[in-house]
Amino acid sequence: MNFLLDNIISWIIFLFGVTAPVYLILGAIGIRGFKEITEFEPHTSLFYRMNPLVKMFLSFSVMVVSAITIWWIGAILTLLILLCYLTLKDGTRKFYIGTLFMISTVIGTAWGYAPFAPNAILSIAFPGYSPVAIWVWPSYFSIMGYQHVLTFQAVEYGLQISFRTAAIMSSALLLVMTNTPTQILRTLHKVSVPDSVIFSLMVGMRSIPSIFSYLDESVKIQVMRGLGSGKPRVLRPVYMLIAGVNAIVPTMIHLLRGAKDTAISADTRGFRATKKRSYVETMPITRLDYYAFALILSLFAVAAAVILLGFGRTIPYVT
Repeated sequence: MNFLLDNIISWIIFLFGVTAPVYLILGAIGIRGFKEITEFEPHTSLFYRMNPLVKMFLSFSVMVVSAITIWWIGAILTLLILLCYLTLKDGTRKFYIGTLFMISTVIGTAWGYAPFAPNAILSIAFPGYSPVAIWVWPSYFSIMGYQHVLTFQAVEYGLQISFRTAAIMSSALLLVMTNTPTQILRTLHKVSVPDSVIFSLMVGMRSIPSIFSYLDESVKIQVMRGLGSGKPRVLRPVYMLIAGVNAIVPTMIHLLRGAKDTAISADTRGFRATKKRSYVETMPITRLDYYAFALILSLFAVAAAVILLGFGRTIPYVT
């Protein structure tokens, strides 16, 4: 009886770790929500008036500081960046979606590390490591790479990595939501990034919102035709997942058709026709950008102080 109960609980824990992020993404955020936090919408607030180069440097700084300091610095940065979403167009909506996305990121990333972290890694991450067992997996879970014992330190290890990931992703989304692909293209070109890399990034930035838009349209059409009709609301994410899988082929067809338009647009605008590019719209460095630079320098100063106080990165990133 205990053997059967242990197996049932083990699978419940496993399914929670796997399905909770998916449920948040499909059930609470939805495809339309992803589109809203991955595309630019014109507005005049603080971050829209900031030079794209400064925001790129800010994102890079968040990545560096999160990587070299203790985990709660990344958690604080994630919260501060999410609060900045309130200044964007439809800020309350973007803050809500961004928060749900970061929660799903934290859960998914933590679960992606915790069950697999061996004692050798945990002993490096936690000096004086004394494992505190939370759950003992059935022996056949080793087929999936799970360690036999899930410890409190393994869960903490996964959460520490996840908060660093969340800070980086939230800052990257802030850059995407407040700049057009063309603005980022110009900025990268001015710092001598190769044109082939710039063009790939620009196509990617333009394609991601289109992917979510096509997926959303296809899913809505399937729902209108009766997919999941009359079924319990709790099963809605399951039917959303089914509809999303069914929408992959039509979405790919729309993207392939759009590739021709992208090529024509690039040729029409004379992409790579000359070594130097001319710009109709200039992007000067303003007083606001100098304030942002000061903020970035302060961020590095705080990181240095935190490290000197003994709160530097203490965990390895490999499993």
